[in-house]
Amino acid sequence: MKLTGNTIVITGGTSGIGRELVGRLLERGNAVITCGRRKDRLDELKAAHPALSTYVCDVTDENQRKEFAARVASAHPAANVLVNNAGIQLKMELTRPADLAAVRREVETNLIAPVHFAMLFTPLLAKKDGAAIVNISSGLAFSPIAFMPIYCATKAAIHSLSLSLRRQTRDMGIKVYEIAPPSVDSELGHERWTKEQTSHGGMPVAEFVKGMLAALEADIAETGIGQAEGMREKREALFDAMNH
Repeated sequence: MKLTGNTIVITGGTSGIGRELVGRLLERGNAVITCGRRKDRLDELKAAHPALSTYVCDVTDENQRKEFAARVASAHPAANVLVNNAGIQLKMELTRPADLAAVRREVETNLIAPVHFAMLFTPLLAKKDGAAIVNISSGLAFSPIAFMPIYCATKAAIHSLSLSLRRQTRDMGIKVYEIAPPSVDSELGHERWTKEQTSHGGMPVAEFVKGMLAALEADIAETGIGQAEGMREKREALFDAMNH
């Protein structure tokens, strides 16, 4: 994947992996557009990167997703890369009645939004030079942790989605990449942090993004970074045969 001269849309760009991606991709001479639900965070990011284009969008809201995609198509018709990065990670106990609103929010953010954005943006990306969709899954898509079952399930779904989307876009000139992070030192999962906790722990964000960009530049369709690579199980050996 060519990492210069693109017009790149990144969801969830105000913190963690998204924020680091914004900076690194701007440095490489790309035009970058990002969205987030917190205007103050977007304003802060814009102040740090004046060339960045920012839009308020809560990715859990279908109408806001549609509005964001329409604004990108109108104001940034050269857009050729979509990075589905926004995500949340919640603790969930499945053996007793749970907060279904929280379940829906996690599924909407981690799975339905990327599915919807793929539908909304593929017509814009199609046939453009260097067109690509980058889905951020997780090492937990392959080796789940039981106390965050919805997060792990949504990331396993992102892995499956990436395989199918790659197949469906092959004649549209759009490459589909899946990047599986390990535990990364970001704000992910902050909803379940203790009062004393100030960090998620794990791989530094800058180190992860460096590995991610190297994998994309090497044109690797699916890769795990750091420990996530070891968490990946054997690839779906029957996928090509089943879809031939």
